[in-house]
Amino acid sequence: MKVFTVYAPDYRIDIQPDYKAVGAIIDTELKKHFVGQMVGLRALGSQEHPGKTIDDLVEIIKRDGTDRYDPKRNGDRYDNVEGKHIDLFLLRRKITEKSKIFWQFVWSFYESPLKVRGYPVRADILVVYDLSKLKVVRTIHTHEGRPITKRDGYIFRDAANKADAVLGVIKIHS
Repeated sequence: MKVFTVYAPDYRIDIQPDYKAVGAIIDTELKKHFVGQMVGLRALGSQEHPGKTIDDLVEIIKRDGTDRYDPKRNGDRYDNVEGKHIDLFLLRRKITEKSKIFWQFVWSFYESPLKVRGYPVRADILVVYDLSKLKVVRTIHTHEGRPITKRDGYIFRDAANKADAVLGVIKIHS
């Protein structure tokens, strides 16, 4: 597993970030290392993990294959109403020379927490997963009163070797 560091000095959350400009910086790094690959992407905001730095979380991911180190900690996304086992949620994408991916994380980490909790979050870690080492978990979710099937939950195929599923980690510093 490789760890890369990217600097995005204009990526701030005290004001609305320029989603596409910030996204382009991280997309450039993704393309350097993963172009042509279909991967799973998981972004994290270290400030959502009290007492943990970016480097602490990267070490946990290197050891465990995931940032989900506390089984008592609930996620902040939709409820798993079917109670299916899900190890993590990912964005599945093919990395191409024309990919424009990370802006989606910048937007969702700013807008969604701001709306729900009153403050935005800065995505400062991006974990890149090998999808062949994961299995999708299809779930039913109710959105605006209608059921939809979600395919963003995954389990590790080899639960004893989760770290093997991680292709790389990108640390995003100011």
